[in-house]
Amino acid sequence: MVETVRAPAHPTASAAPSDDEHLPQYHIEAQTSLVERPLRSLKHGDAFAVLDSYGDIGVFPGPEGLYFQDTRFLSRLELTVEGQRPLLLGSVIQDDNGALSVDLTTPDIRLDAGDETSIPREIIALERTKFLFRGTCYDRIGLRNYDTKPRHLRVAVTFDADFRDLFEVRGTNRTERGRRSVEVSGPAEVTFRYVGLDARSRTTRMHFGPRPARLEPNRAEFEVRLAAGGRASVFVRAVCDTVDLSREGVAVAAVGSALPPTSAAYPKPRRDDGHPKGEGMAFALAYRDARRDLRAATDGITTIESSNDQFNEAACRATADLYMLASRTPQGIYPYAGIPWYSTVFGRDGIITAMMTLWIDPNIAKGVLRHLAATQATTIDPAADAQPGKILHETRNGEMAILGEVPFRLYYGTIDATPLFVMLAGQYYEQTGDRATIAEIWPNVLAALAWIDRYGDRDGDGFVEYARETDKGLANQGWKDSHDSIFHADGRMAHGPIALCEVQGYVYAAKRGAAKLALALGDAALSERLKAESERLRQAFDAAFFLPEIGTYALALDGEKRPCAVRSSNAGHALFTGIAFPERAESVAAVLMSRDGFNGWGVRTIAVGEARYNPMSYHNGSIWPHDNALVALGLARYGLKAEAARVFEGQHGASLYQEGRRLPELFCGFIQRKQRGPTNYPVACSPQAWAAAAPFAFLAACLGLELRHDRNRIRFRDPILPAFLDDVLIRNLRLGGSRVDLLLHRHGPDVTVNVLRRSGDAQVVLLK
Repeated sequence: MVETVRAPAHPTASAAPSDDEHLPQYHIEAQTSLVERPLRSLKHGDAFAVLDSYGDIGVFPGPEGLYFQDTRFLSRLELTVEGQRPLLLGSVIQDDNGALSVDLTTPDIRLDAGDETSIPREIIALERTKFLFRGTCYDRIGLRNYDTKPRHLRVAVTFDADFRDLFEVRGTNRTERGRRSVEVSGPAEVTFRYVGLDARSRTTRMHFGPRPARLEPNRAEFEVRLAAGGRASVFVRAVCDTVDLSREGVAVAAVGSALPPTSAAYPKPRRDDGHPKGEGMAFALAYRDARRDLRAATDGITTIESSNDQFNEAACRATADLYMLASRTPQGIYPYAGIPWYSTVFGRDGIITAMMTLWIDPNIAKGVLRHLAATQATTIDPAADAQPGKILHETRNGEMAILGEVPFRLYYGTIDATPLFVMLAGQYYEQTGDRATIAEIWPNVLAALAWIDRYGDRDGDGFVEYARETDKGLANQGWKDSHDSIFHADGRMAHGPIALCEVQGYVYAAKRGAAKLALALGDAALSERLKAESERLRQAFDAAFFLPEIGTYALALDGEKRPCAVRSSNAGHALFTGIAFPERAESVAAVLMSRDGFNGWGVRTIAVGEARYNPMSYHNGSIWPHDNALVALGLARYGLKAEAARVFEGQHGASLYQEGRRLPELFCGFIQRKQRGPTNYPVACSPQAWAAAAPFAFLAACLGLELRHDRNRIRFRDPILPAFLDDVLIRNLRLGGSRVDLLLHRHGPDVTVNVLRRSGDAQVVLLK
């Protein structure tokens, strides 16, 4: 994602750093590995939490925190009983990602030094439930006494709020910050406030129930009396608010949020009697509505059930992750990229996620298209790397972005989001026939096409290239945006403007898709022009990029049009988009699936033996599930179903070694070893939207699934199922007004399709 290097003296002269630059500018600092301690993630809207297994925050150094609008609103939250941390019994995110459930018990406790154990361990059970809703973190700590006599305990919560910008948490240093304060603002309330250099006041309000026996600016202590067999609860509520002081105190809502202000969402606890009823009610109401919100988000989507329980778990986790990451915007739902570092709108990630889930839920694609159309660049702004028609790369709302210390407030430094946007529009219309949405965004599609030709093709050679416009921006602007990800066969960094292999494929597919849209909207002349342009690009691409000596397409062309003769997964995207000539497909597939390319778990980003191959790198030898999903779709497109199934099997096997069967953002590219899972990457995001979408793309690739509204047809083209799947039940598959339930069964190499339920007149076709 966001990794680059310190800028050269003339940023527009070279799109990649010189060979002696090594320190990424927006590097994610990794003094500790996210693999060391299992972390738990929750998200709702623009708030997300990274917690340890206890449900605590900041007990050890790391990315833990409660974040809101790219700022850490809570940097410490630790639960203790009689001054000791409880013993962990179990910790799990609920299946739908709705809440974190933690089971704890008290350790052996000595109340006075030298005394015998006053409270034996395992006498008191603690059950902790945490969830997020509308910018608020809710925490219920339930206690139960299993002893035959009453017990009296001191339960304490220690807390703090550092209001660090997300980029500071990631490792970026700042020389100046705003003013921070904290006060005990009521008998059961503490307020942290930070007035930033961006003229915004950010507050974290801590509410407690019952009224604490002692309340200090960083600590709340409760006297809990439990009868024999008795129960009690302690509630903690952290409310995040942001106020723009330059707008006379008008609250700044979460990006795209149409929800009511957080602090007014639910009743505050009564302060006069110290009874937990007020906070308990707030917890119960929010928990109820959060569950309803989750159910509503997934109502009516296509679901999958198979003969393999482990794949079912993976599919359920993937679905839950997608809808946890999805946030509401005025234009529809948008899948935020990932937790913890990318919980915001990313153009490329959102588009690819929408492509892979189009057959599951076309509403995701609709929301992505409409939101990116609404944020499309309309002016030239070098600081944001923007030109008219360009599609957003990412947006941030933290202090550093607002001040311009990082360029990501509205940042357009991506070469591929614009053609991908047009490509998605074509795919969306082909499946849904939603003419109203296409008509709404058609001016944006035309603007994107104009950007491709005018600004994307910098030298008029027919290829789309990138070179950053600001020294604060990303040096490499494809999906492999690490500072060292684009290089020549001898390891030298490529200097730009750089034309990436996969981007030419995206442009080809974009123009092919836009030609169909133009025809549907009555512009036959534009349709013919776009088809002709796409064919010229295809011919030129083959001539410039295909390298017989390596048997595949070049990674990129540098600024002097010299090919980067490097075997990479990028070539698989040429298959995915259809720009590859049919006669090239088997050769490209052979390289991808060779021992150097495929490690047993998946296709490496860079093949073994290339100059900068490193299985532990971010982009130069690692394995990304979304990349493999696009490769599998590409293989299937050219009839290479066995190879696609092999990739699917590898990725499914990798998921079995992940907690919750969740595919992470990426993992290391070491060769598969017997009786061992894949090697984790130390700072991979998990969950990650396009990784969560990958299982649905793998299945669609193997089944050859095609949905065409114009033909009212659901087609399975030469379907195959991998060895770990005997049956697949697809429920509520939608095409126009039709709904069908289908059972697919594997008979050796063959697959049969049975229609179990049909509503509407859509045809189901099996084509061998």
